[in-house]
Amino acid sequence: MALARRAPRLGLALGSGSARGWAHIGVLQALAEEGVRPDIVCGSSIGALVGAAHAAGELERFSDWVQGLGMRDVFGFMDFNLSGGMLKGEKLIAFWRRNFADFDIEASPMPFGAVATDLHSGAEVWLRHGSIADAVRASIALPGLFTPVVQDDGRLLVDGGLVNPVPASLARAMGADIVIAVDLNSDILHRNMHPLAVVREPQADAPEAVGTDPAVPEPEPARNGDWMRRLKFWGPGSGDAVAVPVPRVPSMLDVVMTSVNIMQMRITRSRMAGDPPEVVVAPALAHLGLLDFHRAAEAIAEGRRAARAALPQLRRFMA
Repeated sequence: MALARRAPRLGLALGSGSARGWAHIGVLQALAEEGVRPDIVCGSSIGALVGAAHAAGELERFSDWVQGLGMRDVFGFMDFNLSGGMLKGEKLIAFWRRNFADFDIEASPMPFGAVATDLHSGAEVWLRHGSIADAVRASIALPGLFTPVVQDDGRLLVDGGLVNPVPASLARAMGADIVIAVDLNSDILHRNMHPLAVVREPQADAPEAVGTDPAVPEPEPARNGDWMRRLKFWGPGSGDAVAVPVPRVPSMLDVVMTSVNIMQMRITRSRMAGDPPEVVVAPALAHLGLLDFHRAAEAIAEGRRAARAALPQLRRFMA
């Protein structure tokens, strides 16, 4: 029996990254403008939210909505809670059900999947059945921020980014031959990473010790409050020492969120090394805070730029 060549199935794996996830909209828009239409979409955390909008055919309307969000609107979705997490998340999902989509995943116009994490066992959970809104709510349940989701079988589900931040493996399992992975955390550790050095300041007219190198000044005795002033870094591209400002003490939420981001970045590298996608789109979004949902226009623009930069690599597989 002769084998007929078929067109490869294209899968899109949208990664976690909180407010940086609006970049997924720009990625999808740029791909559509180039005539690239995924056959499968799956996501983790914010990637599940944007992926669900795309699977439902609501991406453009969803894009208009997120670009109109202000800080007041973002705070309006915060339903504070005393146990399980800071927010219940019910306002956001109720809004989603009313204005965008809530249907069984099996009936989705495009094959869709979301990733969540079993809080008790730590197992990765693939959500391929039931309400698409419920799947999104479970996938975005970042521990400490959103309360976990209780399934009918009693399992507690939290954010999928804890175990599979960029779910290329799920896209592959859903039948994708070519996987485009969108990694929102690739440049997290690049933010404010400058090599530090302690630089001694030469003293004018200081007496030289016999037998010492005159090019190396003698160390000064330490003075209280002086050590932070002496900690300096070399400015990029120059040989001049630049004083390092005293860093502010981050809030508890900043520490938790940044720690989760670092963890997800490390897990992403490990997972993609074991099952590498064919194409990686990596928007540079480290300057955006995790809760900067009101800065959608910036994230979308960067998503478009990163997707266009990855197109040559994609065309090699699509030829």
